[in-house]
Amino acid sequence: MGSNPLFFNEEDGVMNRKDVVQQVEELVGPIAQGMGLEVVDIQLTGDIHRPLLRVLMDRLEGGITVDECARANEALSRQLDLYDLFPTSYTVEVSSPGLDRPLRTDADFRRFAGQRAEIKTFVPIDGQRRFRGTLLGIIGDAVVVQIDGRQVHVPKGEIAQARLAVEMEDLRQDFKR
Repeated sequence: MGSNPLFFNEEDGVMNRKDVVQQVEELVGPIAQGMGLEVVDIQLTGDIHRPLLRVLMDRLEGGITVDECARANEALSRQLDLYDLFPTSYTVEVSSPGLDRPLRTDADFRRFAGQRAEIKTFVPIDGQRRFRGTLLGIIGDAVVVQIDGRQVHVPKGEIAQARLAVEMEDLRQDFKR
């Protein structure tokens, strides 16, 4: 089955994970917008017999509350049942993206400029595939990160994963407040 196992749908025959995620994105987008939230990421794991749909949502200003996660989960579950996207029982989780939230869009890289980030690439750039530094933003088709006083330009197409970095010192400071 490989890294992209198929899901089966009575109407369409066969759907892969990417197709399911795209349809979920279309369903959850208006729900999030109506609640003043943004969809950060959609992950589909498991298999045909026990799919797990994880949706990460946040508020542009401040964080998402547990109550908002529960309401979004309920609304999305109703939509999924209505469109009968999964032929078997499934699990839906709506949660906060956490402190180490994924960075996916140009808007994410601009919004979190000045914060620490971790970037992993598909291929080595300047001899390395992992970068940890201060996110400076986007220039052209590259994400710019400052590492040890130098600027590294990481082509967006080469980014396998990018997320905010959690610094232990920042956590300690938060606990002291």
